[in-house]
Amino acid sequence: MSWSKLKQQLEGFLSPALVGKVEYRATSYRYLPDKAGNCYIAVNKKNVLQMNDVTGPIRWYQSEQEIKSDPTIDIPVTAADIEAVRVTMGENVPEDRLQVIARNRKLTEYAKEMIVVQAALSKSNFTTASTRFLATSIEESLESSDMMLNILALIDRRVGKKRILNMSQTIKLKHPAVQYFYELRRSYS
Repeated sequence: MSWSKLKQQLEGFLSPALVGKVEYRATSYRYLPDKAGNCYIAVNKKNVLQMNDVTGPIRWYQSEQEIKSDPTIDIPVTAADIEAVRVTMGENVPEDRLQVIARNRKLTEYAKEMIVVQAALSKSNFTTASTRFLATSIEESLESSDMMLNILALIDRRVGKKRILNMSQTIKLKHPAVQYFYELRRSYS
């Protein structure tokens, strides 16, 4: 599907409150094969989320350590998480240490998901995610682990104000970009 047709369909699903505020933009370079192009989601004429085809190396370890050491990330640890650690570690580990190990495991999983998401922000992946969004139900897009599907669903007209307000707890565990678009939609609903 061509970019102009895809853009037209995506903008047709925008929430009425966001029409004119949220735009989809793309650039491409026809005569430069090593430059695949960029794709943006703009809010009020500012490029908020930029997706470009990655050509440089990603510092995996550094990114993971930054995420794991960020004090603002709040990951809830459930009794099932602690029990899973107890099963793998044995009965000799103190309870407070089990909580620390369970939290570190969840932070590592979260960091890996964030790194995968950051690496997947490219124009070609945006096109693929947009096409998949147009073909799936809004519920699947909201519950998906794919950041782009979440963002596209949050700014969709089929998601009502009541559903947006009921999602406040689940959004806290999502990527910061998803949280940004959630707050944007909440403020304009």
